[in-house]
Amino acid sequence: MTVTRGDAAELTRTLVRVDSRNPSLVPGAPGEGPVARALAEVLRAWGFAVEVLDAAPNRPNVVARVGPAGGPTLMFNGHLDVVGTEGMTHAPFAAEERDGSLWGRGSSDMKGGVAAMCAAAARAADGSLDCEVIITAVAGEEWDSIGTRAILARGVRADAAIVTEPTRLAIAPAHRGFVWTTVTVQGRAAHGSRYDVGVDAIRHAGLLLAELDALESDQLTRRTHPLLGRASWHASTIDGGLGMSTYPDRCTLRIERRTLPGETPAQAVEEVRAACARVRARRPSFGAEVTLDLSQNPSDVAVDAPVVRCLSAALASAGETARVEGLSAWTDAALLNEAGIPAICYGPGDIARAHAAAEWIEIDEIERATRVLTRLAQSWTRDDEPWRT
Repeated sequence: MTVTRGDAAELTRTLVRVDSRNPSLVPGAPGEGPVARALAEVLRAWGFAVEVLDAAPNRPNVVARVGPAGGPTLMFNGHLDVVGTEGMTHAPFAAEERDGSLWGRGSSDMKGGVAAMCAAAARAADGSLDCEVIITAVAGEEWDSIGTRAILARGVRADAAIVTEPTRLAIAPAHRGFVWTTVTVQGRAAHGSRYDVGVDAIRHAGLLLAELDALESDQLTRRTHPLLGRASWHASTIDGGLGMSTYPDRCTLRIERRTLPGETPAQAVEEVRAACARVRARRPSFGAEVTLDLSQNPSDVAVDAPVVRCLSAALASAGETARVEGLSAWTDAALLNEAGIPAICYGPGDIARAHAAAEWIEIDEIERATRVLTRLAQSWTRDDEPWRT
């Protein structure tokens, strides 16, 4: 496979044309294997030292290195998996171009960003590169982040990292976390006429939802972050009932809580359990079990951290405005930060187009991101840059 060295737009087209739907989300999907092998082939041809390492069976990561080893390091991280294509309004893997944009599943989330970071590393190596740039193109971010977890478990580390998620070319030092809980509300099945016997699990679930609504209004709206806004929750799914003339014996609620830096999964689960207790105090027949299904922590890097200042300087030198914003979605930056690697997000594309019926990315944005990331890599070790302080 031939891709012109350092051509980010061409590499984006190549990657988008490869179906890499995550099999954890879409049963029978091909996963990251084909796209990982395609990217590895390109990077080897560009002179990178490349490893293809399974994060799980048939779920490979690509780890590629360029530049002098043994000194300062800079990681560029991005995921290769994409979500499903059901309901899309255009061909998902045609990489069609029109009106200056490239259309396809994963174009914005986040193969444009992966292409930009790889092309930037190649361009930086062609100039003056005094650090080692480590490319980690990973599997599984759209579900459980098996790729970045595997990279970290192997001991891959860097002085800092840029996760090239779509930020519309803004610097995003922080993003929310999330907590998924399941609440099983118990009832008692009975004939619809037997109010004296039946316990309506769905009605009780409604009482809990009202209690959580009050929690948001009274407390969560006051918990804020300067870049991320307020904490929030929403009811994701609800299921219950046996028939029109039967009291429902159970109702299952699935709730997502979006957390801010400083909040923990345990606190979010306890909020739900406390809401259940308040409902039970008013309605003794209420009973519910709360379980934690999955959680990911928020990410937060100071706006004056060295990696933020370095990226701001690279933007300025490329003639770009350095905008600092929060990112609404969760990313692997949180895992990198937890491992001691200061990680922020910066990349082309718009998260609002991720997972959408129509997904596209402006080609000019890919090129602009590539120029900025090239300058960042080349300036990473300069004496006048603040990366060490």
